Amino acid sequence: MTETVVTRSADPAFITKVDIKSNKEGQVNVANGVEMFKYYESILQDSIRATVIFNDSGDTINEKTAVDGLPIVGQEEVQLEFTDNNENKIEVVMYVNKVTPLLDESTKSMVQLDLVSKEFVLNEKIRVNERFDGKISDHITKILSETTYFDVGDKFNEENIETTQNNYNFIGNCRKPFYLLNWLSSKAVPDGGTKKTAGFLNYETSEGFYFKSIDSLMDKEKNPPVKSVIYTNSPGEELPVGYDVRILEYEKDNRVDVQQKLKLGAYDTRIVTFNPFDCYYEVLTNSADNTTGAEENANSAATQPIKHAGKELPTMNSMFNREGDKKNFSRTTYFYLDVGSLPDGTGIGKDQQQLTKSKDENFKYIDIANQSIMRYNQLYSSQMTITIPGDLSLHIGNSLFVDVPKSTKENDDEVNKEDGGLYIIVDLCHYFSGKGTYTKLNLVRDSVGREGNHLSRS
Repeated sequence: MTETVVTRSADPAFITKVDIKSNKEGQVNVANGVEMFKYYESILQDSIRATVIFNDSGDTINEKTAVDGLPIVGQEEVQLEFTDNNENKIEVVMYVNKVTPLLDESTKSMVQLDLVSKEFVLNEKIRVNERFDGKISDHITKILSETTYFDVGDKFNEENIETTQNNYNFIGNCRKPFYLLNWLSSKAVPDGGTKKTAGFLNYETSEGFYFKSIDSLMDKEKNPPVKSVIYTNSPGEELPVGYDVRILEYEKDNRVDVQQKLKLGAYDTRIVTFNPFDCYYEVLTNSADNTTGAEENANSAATQPIKHAGKELPTMNSMFNREGDKKNFSRTTYFYLDVGSLPDGTGIGKDQQQLTKSKDENFKYIDIANQSIMRYNQLYSSQMTITIPGDLSLHIGNSLFVDVPKSTKENDDEVNKEDGGLYIIVDLCHYFSGKGTYTKLNLVRDSVGREGNHLSRS
């Protein structure tokens, strides 16, 4: 049993350090002048970001404003330290990406600084131009940790890099590191996922960089909920037993655009592959209910189902199903097979390793491409936005168990069996001002229906 955590009211919290270090010499802490501070994480962004607005008085440094006295021109190092009302703390080092004067008078001024991580800036100055062989997860590790590229230091933890099942050989071709990280994510397969599922997400939190499959994020065992939250029709009542936090604002967004989902291939896809060496082409269809891509794997898919956060995928109207397995699709992708490119081994010696592997596929489109397309497009099947009292212990990639009241003509607090359940945090904003401290979260999941229950508490 885990200890109950009671979140206090959303009172103004503490920004203890906004220490700006000049690119030349000198530094200044403007924490006392902060009017508003926002810290952002997003699963669809490459790095963390922050915005700070502060009063820049004429005697901040050397009888000048901070902007003029340091001066602040961009790329300055900023050490941030802020705490919520539950004593959760975030300490990060970020860098000035943009300086925006909001008020500029003779006696006072107000400045907005847009802050980014070190890797966001380095990405514009690094190009990857070497050959990579082996597992995709090893390529991710190399780009993040080696001094040739990002060298993220303490922000790298091997436990946060999920091992991929498939290999992929490629040459960087002078591409930027973040481009390659995202490009490789769409080609990666989790362990045990061949012919069933594919698709990873690469993202950064204040605790470091992560490389996780969509399946592992949706898996209740691998990614159990860190908190249980509830929204009720009676906000003045005591927090129900078993929940950690009361939701202050709740907005449901399940506006599924059927046409758009069909165009993107969220549920049914067709793939056509062509082998330029022997002119053999193959046509296969995949559906969200059976993403094996081949008949012989149907049994394994049944015994090892894809992990979903809710009970099931949304049920589509069977009226629109086309007769025959090869006719029921809404998107077609065409690929030349990647055969004979960059085979493993060497091309010299008795073994002639590259020659013997010259007919092997470097990337198996039939097993991966459409499975990845469907998985990404299923991710936002159910969406909601909630606001809670500031909680710095939460990060993108965490899962929450959410309960909301059922919509009935009686104003009761019976939980909603359709909208409640496990959700993944994909966007996060911690907001600090003199009026209060809040955390706003965008939550998604790939399926519908409340499964399981909120966390048990002692």
